Amino acid sequence: MKLKNLTKSMLAIGIAIFHFIPFYIVMIVALKPKTDLSSRWSFPKKMYFENFIQAIEKAHIFQAIGNSVIITGISVVLVTIVGAMAAYPLARNKSKLNRAILLLVIGVMIIPPLSILVPLVTMMSRIGGISSYWGIILVVTTFQLPVSIFLYTNFIATIPISLDEAATIDGCNTFSIFFRIILPLLKPVTATVIILTGVFIWNDFQFSLYILQAPHMRVVTLAVSAFFAQSSTNLGAAAAAALIAILPISLLYLALQKYFVQGMVDSAVKG
Repeated sequence: MKLKNLTKSMLAIGIAIFHFIPFYIVMIVALKPKTDLSSRWSFPKKMYFENFIQAIEKAHIFQAIGNSVIITGISVVLVTIVGAMAAYPLARNKSKLNRAILLLVIGVMIIPPLSILVPLVTMMSRIGGISSYWGIILVVTTFQLPVSIFLYTNFIATIPISLDEAATIDGCNTFSIFFRIILPLLKPVTATVIILTGVFIWNDFQFSLYILQAPHMRVVTLAVSAFFAQSSTNLGAAAAAALIAILPISLLYLALQKYFVQGMVDSAVKG
């Protein structure tokens, strides 16, 4: 048993190190001047923070982070609220219609977004959603709602229905039961939804590339991509821009990680 636990621990440490290597290399490159031709693995003898200044001034990374925060924040709020409210009747009413709706939601999750990108951009252009906050928020929210509904439905199904019945006896209507009884119990799965949807929207490139065409509307992925193209000879500055771009979403994950695994496990119990 001890050997088995030791093997699992070593395997986990190896996986963690493997995933940390790219982050380590980006950090090392960001702290070196472009004249430093030493190995990407070797730690710099002297910290060089000019790369971060160039990333801020030339890549307009803070403006891009501001756009990403607005888009990600509003989209995540919509995905969590609408997803939870849509999942509640699907989990409580076990009718054939609701089962068909849930299967349809799962089916939508299977469709590759790139397969409908051309008609989607055409439609958004016709309704004036190109280079606008509401346009990209509408698109990413729509594509993330199926995941949210699926996770919330499975989680709510594990909550005893006796809580709803007791609240009904006390005079609560459906909305009161949801907001006063059910919603406070959804913290673990809500953290999971926030992390999954937040990371996807923050890292989104395909939708942002075609819908956010104006330079002032660039999000972090577009800003970093454009700066990489402009600074191909200065990998240090490009690495600094990438490091700044991943910092906010990494902090969000660290803040919510204790709820993440619990929410994923509980949501899969009756999946």
